[in-house]
Amino acid sequence: MFSLARLVRGLSALFWGMPVALVVCVQTARTGFFEPFGILPPMMATAVLYYAVTQLGYFRQNERLWRSALDRTKTAALISLGLSPFLYWWRMMPSVTHYRIATLMMVLSGFAFLLLLNHALQRLVAMLPDETLRIEAKLFTTLNMSLLTALALLAVGWATIAYSYRAFLLPAQLLATLSRAGIFLFLLLLLLPLALTMTLIWRIKELILSSVFSAKS
Repeated sequence: MFSLARLVRGLSALFWGMPVALVVCVQTARTGFFEPFGILPPMMATAVLYYAVTQLGYFRQNERLWRSALDRTKTAALISLGLSPFLYWWRMMPSVTHYRIATLMMVLSGFAFLLLLNHALQRLVAMLPDETLRIEAKLFTTLNMSLLTALALLAVGWATIAYSYRAFLLPAQLLATLSRAGIFLFLLLLLLPLALTMTLIWRIKELILSSVFSAKS
């Protein structure tokens, strides 16, 4: 029961923490909404994700494949936490190359976290006694992999244009338009794999809670 309680706590923190982390990190990098608080908002948001994955680790600690998938997810969450202050610093000093590279690495670590989390959730579902949920998990994770791959290709294409616009003879005004459109499209496409992951997390949590209460009754 202790490990199940930690598991449910971690799933709940992931369910609420992922959309909050996305909003906070985007707002920190793009607007001045959280500017009075400095680096604290993105660090606190990503720290919740690391805490959530840590809580998941108390469940079935002797399962090697589950622990391996969870450790990789935890590493991605820790990298995101370490890089999160650069979102604020990059917005304050966008011309600094190191801050720009660190922000790009933060985006990549976020991609990695979502991908690895889907893999870990699939391992978790394999240990639960529900065949329907296993089928749903396989469908959701496969679709998420495809969507995140498309997003990665979009990000690479956008970065190529943004950093090589002189080679393509693009005017600065057109580049600014492409930049705004690319960021909007990127965030729009990211919402679907995020929503699918949240749906899977909610289904797993509901299954665990219903199993616990039915066992008590």
